[in-house]
Amino acid sequence: INHIVHNGGLYKRPFNEAFEETPMLVAVLTYVGYGVLTLFGYLRDFMRQWKIEKCQNATEREEQKDFVPLYQDFENFYNRNLYMRIRDSWNRPICSVPGAKVDMMERVSHDYNWTFTYTGRVIKDIINMGSYNYLGFAQKTGACQEAASKVLSQYGAGVCSTRQEMGNLDKHEELEKLVARFLGVESAMAYGMGFATNSMNIPALVGKGCLILSDELNHASLVLGARLSGATIRIFKHNNMQSLEKLLKDAIVHGQPRTRRPWKKILILVEGIYSMEGSIVRLPEVIALKKKYKSYLYLDEAHSIGALGPSGRGVVEYFGLNPEDVDVMMGTFTKSFGAAGGYIGGKKELIDYLRTYSHSAAYATSMSPPVVEQIITSVKCIMGEDGTTVGEARVQQLAENTRYFRRRLKEMGFIIYGNEDSPVVPLMLYMPAKIGAFGREMLKRNIGVVVVGFPATPIIESRARFCLSAAHTKEMLDTALKEINEVGDLLQLKYSRRRLVPLLDRPFDETTYEETED
Repeated sequence: INHIVHNGGLYKRPFNEAFEETPMLVAVLTYVGYGVLTLFGYLRDFMRQWKIEKCQNATEREEQKDFVPLYQDFENFYNRNLYMRIRDSWNRPICSVPGAKVDMMERVSHDYNWTFTYTGRVIKDIINMGSYNYLGFAQKTGACQEAASKVLSQYGAGVCSTRQEMGNLDKHEELEKLVARFLGVESAMAYGMGFATNSMNIPALVGKGCLILSDELNHASLVLGARLSGATIRIFKHNNMQSLEKLLKDAIVHGQPRTRRPWKKILILVEGIYSMEGSIVRLPEVIALKKKYKSYLYLDEAHSIGALGPSGRGVVEYFGLNPEDVDVMMGTFTKSFGAAGGYIGGKKELIDYLRTYSHSAAYATSMSPPVVEQIITSVKCIMGEDGTTVGEARVQQLAENTRYFRRRLKEMGFIIYGNEDSPVVPLMLYMPAKIGAFGREMLKRNIGVVVVGFPATPIIESRARFCLSAAHTKEMLDTALKEINEVGDLLQLKYSRRRLVPLLDRPFDETTYEETED
């Protein structure tokens, strides 16, 4: 399904997203594959129970057999019999900076991935297509590293206190003023953990008697924050404005269940870039609905800040919108800025309230000073306040890499999800056996990739997820594309029925489709 929007009233630029439908034969074979794996899983569990096969998974002790089970055996069925077969595709230890290339420690398993041993060998110069290093600030040399080293020698590594006690440094104040200026908002507050920025602040904003409208593909931190708040949660279809508007209408018309009283607040939760789909939120339409129905908007820009917009200011700048139209602007420093932590930006009244009532502010230890300095230096670089154009060049390089990489993959015949401007590029694998095979084959060719399967994705939508970086050169991308093309032929992954036609005279940002025969 292609979404091409160019609405002069709301959108100031074309909005192109593609979610090609899963071919029927591929879907059937995927279900059959999972079915076969499940049957063999039950067979192996039977053999383990009768001591025919050695049982290596965690079990209750014999003397506790009459206790209420602490560990539900069936809940681990998937991990035991499906995930364990391809466990070597995850948690691979790297031993270098997660830049454009990484070094990885080699490991082997002699018991079918239950345990690993390290060979002592280091695999050098693997092209890193998995880290969220969008602007290439994950470096061990350069201005950021030098500034962080200087602050480390002056302030030390830790603060040993919360912001409200003895942990409020001048560096923290400087960071928050800089972030507010960068976002174009009145005030901002920084937190030491991106996940906790969502999960601990949403409960401070809404509670019982409030309604949360959440996109069905929102991140786990947003889901946890919504559940902890005690508010009523309703889910709308991913990026579907008709679904969102229907929920808003129903909320206004019917009010709270049983009492029919009006909701105290209605909060819409969305992300800038969805990290599994590669899609970009339809922010102009969300803001229009928010204004129409007098609700609040919470925007998570974890993946979009730094990665979208002409000057890296995220999805708000990408669409040319006013930051004041977003009530709560959340983002993380873990991706584009090569650091750790998160932030919330908005009106001064909102931030002052969170400084007092947010669990992250009141109970969490303050951010480490070297990490703070890494963020300050990288943000200044993006804004051009370091006296160079390096930051602007990185933002433009990421945009060029994104369009080039996506276009080439589509020309090869892969099914690629998401928006054409999203640096998160999902390549659909579908079948369970191909998840592990793709990861292993790419590593053999010195390409590091992330593969994702159920339950992180729908059961028939397993995928490989590439994350592009401004640090990737065209030579690196061409090398990766050559190997991906080769592995795609080997594993028969080119499922797309809409092949891009490579034309030498085609403008860089245009796309032509030709229908291929089934």
